[in-house]
Amino acid sequence: MNWVFEYSDLLIKGFLTTLELISFSLVIGFVCAIGVALCRVSETRWLAWPANAFTSVIRGTPLLVQIYIVYFGLGSIFAHMPIIRSSFIWPYLRDGFWYMVFALVLSFAAYVGEVVRGGLVGVPKGELEAAKAIGMSPYKVMLRIRLPRALYQVLPTLAGESVMLLKSTALASTIAVVDLLGAANEVRSMTFEVYQPLILVAIIYIVLTLIIEQFFGRLERRIPVRR
Repeated sequence: MNWVFEYSDLLIKGFLTTLELISFSLVIGFVCAIGVALCRVSETRWLAWPANAFTSVIRGTPLLVQIYIVYFGLGSIFAHMPIIRSSFIWPYLRDGFWYMVFALVLSFAAYVGEVVRGGLVGVPKGELEAAKAIGMSPYKVMLRIRLPRALYQVLPTLAGESVMLLKSTALASTIAVVDLLGAANEVRSMTFEVYQPLILVAIIYIVLTLIIEQFFGRLERRIPVRR
């Protein structure tokens, strides 16, 4: 196990990259998912149809294919645009990290957006009618009653989707982003240790999964909702 100490800097850097991927993707993706869900339940067709098409396309194609399209597709387009190459955003656009974040955000927004849509549809009509009866506007009904109720109902599913997002970050190494798995693969190539680095990665992912599950479990227990 001497390789753990010898390549600790590389492993720690990969671990931090994985944490950054999950953090950016989770926060931005959740905000986008709320928007997708609201568009999906909207009675306005020009909002509902694009949202429906978005969720169908993203959920109907493999995440790895989406990552390749974003990285090799958009990346090559941006690389051939002088106006972008000379701008301040080019250092970010040539970094595979942000393409990975973008792909993960799209995936998370599509899956969680559909989950939240189901929660919004499942809110009891009696609660919505009671809110309207006391003079709440549709905006306040959505913000204070329907959306919070829906989010509480889908918390267990959100925990599962967050775990899936965590495991999806391992695909970052396919586009030259040195995440936890990418760092472990580099250690394997340099030390010829075949299984030990992968076992370490598996243990770390299990620990992170337990942390996510504990977080959502406590959140579910702490939110007072009358059933």
